[in-house]
Amino acid sequence: MNATVVKGFNGSERCPRDMQTAQLVFPAIYTAVFFIGILLNALALWVFIYIPSSSTFIVYLKNTLVADLIMTLTLPFKILSDSRLGPWQLRAFVCRFSAVIFYETMYVGIILLGLIAFDRFLKIIKPFGKFFVQKPAFARAISSLVWLVLFLISLPNMILSNKEATPSSVKKCASLKGPLGLKWHEVVNYICQFIFWTVFALMLLFYVVIAKKVYNSYRKAKSKDSKNNKRLEGKVFVVVAVFFVCFAPFHFARVPYTQSQTNSKTNCRLQNQLFLAKESTLLLAATNICMDPLIYIFLCKKFIERVPCMKGRKITTSTQENHTSQSDNIILE
Repeated sequence: MNATVVKGFNGSERCPRDMQTAQLVFPAIYTAVFFIGILLNALALWVFIYIPSSSTFIVYLKNTLVADLIMTLTLPFKILSDSRLGPWQLRAFVCRFSAVIFYETMYVGIILLGLIAFDRFLKIIKPFGKFFVQKPAFARAISSLVWLVLFLISLPNMILSNKEATPSSVKKCASLKGPLGLKWHEVVNYICQFIFWTVFALMLLFYVVIAKKVYNSYRKAKSKDSKNNKRLEGKVFVVVAVFFVCFAPFHFARVPYTQSQTNSKTNCRLQNQLFLAKESTLLLAATNICMDPLIYIFLCKKFIERVPCMKGRKITTSTQENHTSQSDNIILE
């Protein structure tokens, strides 16, 4: 069995870690995710260049795209580092910078998905209203604030990974942190957990209201094309589906893993189990870069109209537009 030996934080304990999965399986899957992600997001970037930021929805989608692109560009460093194809200095770079940027963009993306849900919620509460939160200027301001806050939270993780990097110490990123760095890492973990579960709870609340409104709209309209209506209704849940599938498992695994990293008394077997759980769910979270384009396709009419292979296709038939204009206005923009 392919294994590596890692020193404990106190330098006296050694913990053998099975690296066969970490060095072979995960990098192979990450490579596939990277190529699919770079293809889809490059296409999305090309399309969004020609779409003006005329609504809060488009502003949030563009910021989500930027976060996904940055996250995608961090994957090659992780792939080379985890597979041990690069020098040990690359691992130090990943621990200090690349991995921190990966997590920063992940939580920027999580908050932006919450803002997209909030935007759809406002669309149904006040479809023709002009609350200040429904103006593109607000969306640009809040998106900039999200980027700034997450950067300020992440920066100490870079600065406090200040222990001397050696071929042995870089095997565990936590070994590059001093006591203050480990404490800040733990604090950031709880902040990120708070961000995720707050956004998740609010998103569920928003979409319960949206689902009720969409259902009532279809029932009142009594559209003949109920099959197409059901498909349109299902599209509204794509944001929740992407959010839950990609991010929920990781947030169940992250807290105990972080505690095992910051507590030198955690036994070796449990450390390895938590490591594999964290890496597996992190891989699932990384697939978000491939899933977000589904939101662009299902919810953004302007995006579909500019995708070459979809040009000329109608989002809804003229009959649907007459009977389900309200629900279409809620779901698609």
